[in-house]
Amino acid sequence: MRLQGKVALITGAGSGLGRRCSELFTREGAKVAIVDIDTDRAEQTLKLVQEAGGDAIAITADVADRAQITDAVNQTVDHYGKLDIAWANAGIVSRGGVPTVAGGEFVAFEDLTEADWQHVLGVNLSGVVYTAQAAVPALKANGGGTILATSSAASMVAYHNIAMYSATKAGVNGLVRGLALDLGRFGIRVNAIAPTHGMSPNFLMPPGSPVVGQSYEEVAGPWNPTVSPIPLKLSRPPSLSDNAKVALFLVSDDSAYISGATIGSTDGGTLSRVGMWFEEDLNPEPVS
Repeated sequence: MRLQGKVALITGAGSGLGRRCSELFTREGAKVAIVDIDTDRAEQTLKLVQEAGGDAIAITADVADRAQITDAVNQTVDHYGKLDIAWANAGIVSRGGVPTVAGGEFVAFEDLTEADWQHVLGVNLSGVVYTAQAAVPALKANGGGTILATSSAASMVAYHNIAMYSATKAGVNGLVRGLALDLGRFGIRVNAIAPTHGMSPNFLMPPGSPVVGQSYEEVAGPWNPTVSPIPLKLSRPPSLSDNAKVALFLVSDDSAYISGATIGSTDGGTLSRVGMWFEEDLNPEPVS
């Protein structure tokens, strides 16, 4: 098992990718602190993990509150005796973001309030800073370890109507590079995943909504790769597990010499595009 004997803390673990990785990491031998602002969701994840034979605890914490996430790290160390992996996964989209997907109401950038900005900034960037700050002393005491953050494809290319979200995720990428440089001498690696596809629709749903447990593409109906915008054509849609397996690689010893990297975990060639379309005859069929 790739995480045998490791202790991992995962924020935003009550649903989506965080829940999937809580299950995956424990199957790979880790003991996991399931951290979420929603107590019920955290407890639901804990139940799933324990029913599968995994070792985990559930902790309620708001990552935008430095004291709360610091206490979550301290609870983890008190319970398990150490910390090897801290994953700052919790994230939210800015208000009015991606309305066509979420079925919500469009909100123009200039109409977003200071409170809107502070909310998305607090969770998506300050939350990563606070999680890392809380984890570093425990990782130093452990002789090293790994910090992982969840960034986004929106940190690399533009998406409509989520400029504030994109700004916070670009900040995560810069933070990862800076921390990798500063913390490497302590044996601490710092990386991020930047999902493009295969993420949970819960991200765009109101707080407290039932946990879907599948990706956008999986719940959209029968999969047809010929009409998918993903350049890579596979016979199945991208899933939460596709992102989870990249996260597993980055926190395991298989990636021992990777640090300061932001990896597009489910890009499938999407970000390779330029801002124009070419005729199909400029893209010949693969030679058999």
